[in-house]
Amino acid sequence: MEADHITASKVDTVDAIVKDGTVVTPTDIFMADIGIENGKIVQISQMISDQADKVIDASGKFVLPGVIDAHTHMDHSFMDTTSADSFEIGSIAAACGGVTTYLSFAYQSKGGSLLDAIEERRKKADSETSVDYSLHVAIKDPREDTISEIPEIVQYGVPSFKLYMAYRKEGRMVDDATLLKVLLETRKCGAVVCLHAEDGSIIENLTERFLNEGKTSAEYHARSRPDFVEAEAINRAIHINRQARGYLYIVHVSTLLGRRAIKDAVYDGLNVYGETCPHYLTFTDEKYLGNDGLNYVMSPPLRKKDDINELWLGIAQGDIKTVGSDHCPFRQDQKLLGKKNFTLIPNGIPGVETLLPILFSEGVRKNRISLNRLAQVTSYNPARIFGLYPRKGSMTIGSDADIVIIDPEKRVTLSHETLHSNVDFSPYHGLTVRGYPIATLLRGEPVYIEGEYVGKRGRGLFLKRGKSRDLCC
Repeated sequence: MEADHITASKVDTVDAIVKDGTVVTPTDIFMADIGIENGKIVQISQMISDQADKVIDASGKFVLPGVIDAHTHMDHSFMDTTSADSFEIGSIAAACGGVTTYLSFAYQSKGGSLLDAIEERRKKADSETSVDYSLHVAIKDPREDTISEIPEIVQYGVPSFKLYMAYRKEGRMVDDATLLKVLLETRKCGAVVCLHAEDGSIIENLTERFLNEGKTSAEYHARSRPDFVEAEAINRAIHINRQARGYLYIVHVSTLLGRRAIKDAVYDGLNVYGETCPHYLTFTDEKYLGNDGLNYVMSPPLRKKDDINELWLGIAQGDIKTVGSDHCPFRQDQKLLGKKNFTLIPNGIPGVETLLPILFSEGVRKNRISLNRLAQVTSYNPARIFGLYPRKGSMTIGSDADIVIIDPEKRVTLSHETLHSNVDFSPYHGLTVRGYPIATLLRGEPVYIEGEYVGKRGRGLFLKRGKSRDLCC
């Protein structure tokens, strides 16, 4: 891991100064002022005496690089409905949670091209988003000309491709031969394959059995996707990647077995990156037994306490490289589409705004992870994996002044009424977190201050990204 610069030559004036904060980087923690000019970090030193238009007092607070949420589904059409957050609303929620960059998805249509999918999403996102963003492109129609399009898409600035090992009915599931082809092609370009790893055939078999037996409640969504379904798919994908030697990013890892498979692959020197999500670090599958069990349906489902403990260990030990929200919110009326049949419940929950507060409160506060590890999994690691470093993900001279300031003592009881997603339910409703963002700066400009969104629709930029960089942390 590269060390962050902590000093720079003095300049006469700066646009803004973040004063007297405790700066947290992937490797260090130190007291410093941060000088910002033209959206970039230009000074980091013990005291900046220059004149500035804005001075933000960060005394007693932690100052971290802005969060990069590499897994969101803004304005996402799925299961005959659309997720509740537009790019505008989702990016507001992101800003209020300390997220300065998010990655969402562009889905190839049947018979369509990857480039068409990207440009179609940009038509909405570019004019709406209030923080910076980029896209992964999901391959749904893996024709030979689709595979051959990959180098062009990487050159365009989208070096990450999503594949699914499940969701046959939705037209997303690919076979193993396609996975191998895409891994081989992306390896040549330094691009990443983001993989939804669940054994779709087993899920289909279990689902059919439960429905035939009249077992249709939300509980059976989880039972149709047991832990070995994820572990088998992860292991299979890793073995395929042993041949391809590509960059394989396993999204939303939820199980002890899955984490251990990834850990072994990392030990063997493969470029296999594990991502987990805050809900897998917080809740167990007991949530499906309650009256609001439908609201907790996502894929993979919630697991057991042992899985939670193992995932925290994976973050602490460094083989779970990132934590993304998998933000895909639905209102309760949308969830009720599956009241009598769990296969009709739209999969997903809100999470972009609560990503950082949950990790700080449940992770750092409970001594499960360090502050440095928090900076790694929320910013530095996703920046390197997805070709954003060093512009993003780093508190270094010349990097974008994307900054989040956390008050470690601030207590907030989470509720959909105080969060910013367009939903009438939060999975974290009633949970009190200790430690909360009080300011978010996007390229030096405040977008969130003390509980108030102060950003601007359309100010966020589409980020054209470079090749993935190997991680050694």
